[in-house]
Amino acid sequence: MDNEEATCSAQAVAFAFLGGAIAGVAAALLFAPKSGLETRRDVKGYARRAEEEVLERAKEARAALDETIERGKQFIAEKAAVVDAAVKAGREAMKEKKG
Repeated sequence: MDNEEATCSAQAVAFAFLGGAIAGVAAALLFAPKSGLETRRDVKGYARRAEEEVLERAKEARAALDETIERGKQFIAEKAAVVDAAVKAGREAMKEKKG
């Protein structure tokens, strides 16, 4: 459950960042008019920084996902070993009971 909340939180942060970036660009355009060249340069800078942030968050999310998958594989392997040992013990018990 904590992982789901963390994932939702990461998504919320990413969307909040993008929303803030868009709002910031809009406010800059409306309240600080500049020449077209300056405005285009500023918008490109904002877009570049937003893209870098999104890519960084995607890398972090991928790393977290890979870690979670690896932990899941280890968990399954451990539980499979326990079940296998229980099955073997049960077979041995049945052999002893028959024999």
